[in-house]
Amino acid sequence: MGRSFIVKHEPKEYVPCPEGLHQAVACDLVDLGTVDGMYGPKPKLRLYWQIPDQINPETKKPFIVAKQYTVSLHEKAALRKDLETWRGRRFTKEELSKFDMEKLMGVNCQVQIVHSTSDDGRVFANVETIIPIRKGDQTIDVKDYERKSDRERNERDGFQNAGAARARQASGERAAANAEREEAQPSTGGYDDDVPF
Repeated sequence: MGRSFIVKHEPKEYVPCPEGLHQAVACDLVDLGTVDGMYGPKPKLRLYWQIPDQINPETKKPFIVAKQYTVSLHEKAALRKDLETWRGRRFTKEELSKFDMEKLMGVNCQVQIVHSTSDDGRVFANVETIIPIRKGDQTIDVKDYERKSDRERNERDGFQNAGAARARQASGERAAANAEREEAQPSTGGYDDDVPF
């Protein structure tokens, strides 16, 4: 009788974020570098949002959703389209010449989550649409989340708790700044004007 070497596919099961329109806050931005795709190699990034009012029953933490983009602000690029619907207006030529994606961190929006099912039956939560929060809505802050770059730096530097402390401090600073803005202009959803970034 011959030897066997059995290999099988065991897809990881996880609970997807519920479908629907949810208030969210941008919590992470990851440069994926150059990724090979259907149209050749392209620079890519992944943007993450936290949805604090939707708690994952497995982790007991707010759901995190993400969307991958080609790094481009071309008029047909998905990144530009999503940023313009999120901010509620088009970019000016000046803004297009140099837009800092880090400005998005801590900015609120509403995300439309739509589920899709893979061939093996797994359900994925996809960010379909991004729009501004409604005027008068309270802004929310990132809770209990450490950015990927901070986690990697902490692992590399051996400081396991320093990044979490920085994240908590930054979250508290954002909360204080948001509270000040809300007091000054409560009808704009916590932002100084109608454009959050």
